[in-house]
Amino acid sequence: MTFEDWMRQSKLSESSIKKYDGAIKGIMTDWALEANLISGSLISISSLIQFKEISSSMQGLNIFKTRNDTGHGMYKSALSKYEEYLSLGFNSDIEDDIDSILGSDNLNDTEKKQLIKARIGQGKFRKELISKWQKCSVTGYTDVSFLVASHIKPWSASNNTERLDPFNGLLLVANIDRAFDKGFITFDLNGKIVISEQLKDPEKLGIYDSMSVLLDDKHMSYMDFHRKEVFRNT
Repeated sequence: MTFEDWMRQSKLSESSIKKYDGAIKGIMTDWALEANLISGSLISISSLIQFKEISSSMQGLNIFKTRNDTGHGMYKSALSKYEEYLSLGFNSDIEDDIDSILGSDNLNDTEKKQLIKARIGQGKFRKELISKWQKCSVTGYTDVSFLVASHIKPWSASNNTERLDPFNGLLLVANIDRAFDKGFITFDLNGKIVISEQLKDPEKLGIYDSMSVLLDDKHMSYMDFHRKEVFRNT
């Protein structure tokens, strides 16, 4: 469930939803970028601890204090709402994403089934990744029963076409999938792994800086999004 959808479910007014969502995605992301607090968007942060640290630093910025005062506390309220959203775990809730698919009036039954299976890493999306890769995209491990169909551009940030696009996916062993999904690793333009400084003792997870993945041109826009919006580059 997206931040915007969660606020709507929480019965906030549409004007508040627009203000808070716009502030997090827009002007406050700009302030945080200019202060070198983050390297991507605030909306991409999924760690509550990380967000609290960034939020605390941001509230010490002169521009935040000034604009928050003139905005009658709106910016601080937006940070509090996003912190609450993260604390409840709605940013990665598979069940809510599935409920959203089932409740959509713009999808037929076949499309709903395809999206639900893609969300849980099954169905056509997984089969196409297995057909393309036949093994872990990074480690080369060949028993596909152990492999996860992982989206490059996160489900929450993708449209329905992107959610089913096999070029928006990698086939990964679970430890690599988890680190990639949470932004602790990404891959550069040449497919070489980039490990976040926030990932402590990556070798203990079987993650090494010699790793790489063979990327197609059609992967590039998705991986560019992952590098800019998901990777923990702070």
